[in-house]
Amino acid sequence: MARVSIYDAKAHFSELVEKAQLGHSTVITKRGRVVAKIVPAKATEWDRSEVLDEAEALRKTLKVRKRVNLAALIAEGRL
Repeated sequence: MARVSIYDAKAHFSELVEKAQLGHSTVITKRGRVVAKIVPAKATEWDRSEVLDEAEALRKTLKVRKRVNLAALIAEGRL
């Protein structure tokens, strides 16, 4: 993690933001003490449409020979 003084952070703020976009964090110091961090913004943890697309693709690859009783699996603690 890079360390920069508050003076340098003000002078190069746009560069620090670009580094954050690339996934790098930066610590900002004032008189040698850490006072702030610039970190990458968290992307959404998951995109619902992507998850559904992956589930559909998986469903198409699976071959189930018999019916599955989901309620029984849940009761058994398997789901």
